[in-house]
Amino acid sequence: MAENHEATRVIPKVDTGRREEVHAVLMAVATALREKGYNPSFNITGYLLSGDPAYITSHNNARNLIRRIERDEIIEELLQQYLR
Repeated sequence: MAENHEATRVIPKVDTGRREEVHAVLMAVATALREKGYNPSFNITGYLLSGDPAYITSHNNARNLIRRIERDEIIEELLQQYLR
């Protein structure tokens, strides 16, 4: 059966409890990046685009924290905040 690339895809929504966790992780990671002198926007974007955890400092366990969250969940949370 041929795949229809014209159909709109639906991505499952992140549940509310998980959204709070995503937000908390992003804030902790951003703080750790700032403390080490990095630009959180640049480094988190690099991580989201590439999947390479080297963009995230290991300071304050930030690298392990961000890897617990799927990248698509992070993107959804960022976009939700931006659209508000």
